[in-house]
Amino acid sequence: MADDLATERTRRFVGSRFHDSRRHSTGEWNREMQMKSAEQVNGGRFAFGDNWLEYLNLVDEPRVAQAQESLTRALGVGDLSGRSFLDIGCGSGLFSLAAHRLGARVRSFDYDPQSVAATAELRRRFAPDSDWQVEQGSILDNAYISGLGPHDIVYSWGVLHHTGAMWQAIGATSALVAPGGLMFIAIYNDQGLASRLWWRVKQRYVRSDPIGRRALVLASGVYLDSRGVVARAVKRVCGHPVPAARDRGMSARHDLVDWVGGFPFEVATPEQIFAFIRERDFELRFLKTCQGGFGCNEFVFVRSAAASGAPRA
Repeated sequence: MADDLATERTRRFVGSRFHDSRRHSTGEWNREMQMKSAEQVNGGRFAFGDNWLEYLNLVDEPRVAQAQESLTRALGVGDLSGRSFLDIGCGSGLFSLAAHRLGARVRSFDYDPQSVAATAELRRRFAPDSDWQVEQGSILDNAYISGLGPHDIVYSWGVLHHTGAMWQAIGATSALVAPGGLMFIAIYNDQGLASRLWWRVKQRYVRSDPIGRRALVLASGVYLDSRGVVARAVKRVCGHPVPAARDRGMSARHDLVDWVGGFPFEVATPEQIFAFIRERDFELRFLKTCQGGFGCNEFVFVRSAAASGAPRA
């Protein structure tokens, strides 16, 4: 009964926010999302690292193998021996581990200290004697990234849209790719008004108490499950003992919490990402879209061997 009441309250909130959102044009909402990115430094930020630390309890060899397969499929390369791999916003560290298993020299960093702790713990469990580097840092910190140097593969999946300054972060990420190197990024798809509605939900989540957050996750799980997007999402949120592994080795429950709470939150269309990166002497090698739905569009770009790093005039 309590869950039903919480879900109904959340649905009323969502409905009222959707009504308000129809008054705004897409351009106005984009500007509002950018202006309010200051929430990141004012306490309105999702605890990504806490979610990843909990997810570590599920990481096993089959999930690592899934991550390796996902990485290999997108990059088009099955052996990363001799290549440097930079993981920006490493989260749980799962894909840093996958790159390490594929032979890369890995360096991982994250803004969130709990995410750094999660990645360090994963390294301790699965690669204790490796030269895999794990550290805290921000892609928005020019002093920090200037010391990273170019890398053969730069990876940032589902991270840059949570920085509060997405386009700055994407530009800084592209500058870290060595000539001839690869950049693999995943960015939330712009669904127009639906994205603006989710922005409101996420903002409400980070401002809510634990009961309010649970209500938002439950209501969102019901909504997404009813559309066939997240199978059995509510059961997992309610404590299913062994959540099934998803594509890329992820967990439905932890992905749901990350989706509902992930704030700051910005979005882009595939066309916007393509145009922005092409100006920096990159060519598209791999693309996987959401087909207009919610979630991340995935891109792998290759940088020109003669790239200067500056946007084209």
